[in-house]
Amino acid sequence: MNQFRFSRRPDIGDKIRVSFEFFPPKNDEMEARLWDTVTRLEPLRPKFVSVTYGAGGSTRERTARTVKRILNETALTPAAHMTCVNAARHEVDAVVQEFADMGVKRFVALRGDPAEGVGAAYRPHPDGYANGAELVGALKGIGEFDISVSAYPEKHPESPDFATDFDMLKRKADNGATRAITQFFFDNDLYERYVEKARRAGIYIPIVPGILPVHNFTQVANFSSRCGALVPAWLAERFDGLQNDPQTHALVASAVAAEQVLDLVERGVGDFHFYTMNRADLVFAICHMIGIRSHEVEAAGSAAA
Repeated sequence: MNQFRFSRRPDIGDKIRVSFEFFPPKNDEMEARLWDTVTRLEPLRPKFVSVTYGAGGSTRERTARTVKRILNETALTPAAHMTCVNAARHEVDAVVQEFADMGVKRFVALRGDPAEGVGAAYRPHPDGYANGAELVGALKGIGEFDISVSAYPEKHPESPDFATDFDMLKRKADNGATRAITQFFFDNDLYERYVEKARRAGIYIPIVPGILPVHNFTQVANFSSRCGALVPAWLAERFDGLQNDPQTHALVASAVAAEQVLDLVERGVGDFHFYTMNRADLVFAICHMIGIRSHEVEAAGSAAA
């Protein structure tokens, strides 16, 4: 596929549901930026917003604080990420219960990356959950949660083949996953073929495309090469020469992502998950371009009390 093709319909925004991913801030400056982003995106009324859990469970406390603040100060529905890494089963269960006691009813269940980062060998905790499928089963055993899991249109970089990937995804679905959210991708044909293969493998949960706005093409290209995501030549050409032109880069990035979403809508997709990188402007512009408009925000009950 050389580029996306779509025909714009005036009512298309009414047919699209979005969710957003945030990561917990590391310092006061990042905290301020995150909450500027949350405030900016809240009026778009996302279906939910997820908060990541760092490699090896390294952001547990910051994730909990961020989720709690979203619950207390916004009308958004948060989903807490949970991973299996570096924790025994009883420790994971305790964290799940902590989130549930806050009022969290949604989780994103992931195997998780080693604390050493992408590329390091994954080693299950001897007393922990071995993978995402086991974690989903544990969550369902604790409560009737809405559970999202991961999917990989271009294959998980550690998987020997797609059959292994689909086997794991089916186990997640059979254990109670509500939906799968994909790793970001830029070739919609790859996503469409992946969904078709998943259905043939007996996997029928929704497979929601993960959309990554390109805030910095060089960084995205480098990260893509590490996680096995294809950067098509036509995409590289779009950003060629814009390394020192951030304004034009942002305009191109919003157009590219909006084209990708609208092309997927033409193929029958209605749900999209945006990896915001804790930045609002591109995501807000993309949502506007695909027909999603701001609404007046109702104060959260606990914040108004």
